[in-house]
Amino acid sequence: MSITKILSITLAAAILTGCVGNPVEAFKLSATNLQDRQIQSRVYKKIKEESILAASAAVFQDMGYTLSESETRLGVITATKDADATDGGQVALAIFAALFGGGQAAIDDKQRFTTTIVVLPRGSSDTHTVRMTMQRVVWNTQGNVSKLETIKDETVYKTFFEKLSKAVFLEKNI
Repeated sequence: MSITKILSITLAAAILTGCVGNPVEAFKLSATNLQDRQIQSRVYKKIKEESILAASAAVFQDMGYTLSESETRLGVITATKDADATDGGQVALAIFAALFGGGQAAIDDKQRFTTTIVVLPRGSSDTHTVRMTMQRVVWNTQGNVSKLETIKDETVYKTFFEKLSKAVFLEKNI
């Protein structure tokens, strides 16, 4: 293939891609975005980023998570945890439907929590903002995703950061 042909194809692709617009809502922040960020973030002073990451990894493991990805140069750790998602109410409805000829209903079966920590420097080299986000994917008995959501329960974040604060204290004093 000649260089002219390659350049022509590249130019045509660039022009066509430039014509495709993004949906307006793609960059729109939710009404609760600031509140969510405040719940998901804490500031830690007088500690190195590496120590915060080590403490975060330890807390995840203590909570039953498996570290799935880690990029310490960027200050990011991702951990996952699988759990049962069976809901008694759904089971009862499925049994009721089966008894009265409604067929086999899919019920929630398995779920995976994915949690990500991002550590960002804040001004000085020993002050950092730590942000944790958590998502949940639920699969039903037919293998389809039935729920995909970001966890917004303030108690979940508060519990994690209480444990992280204790672990950070230990990291600083070892």
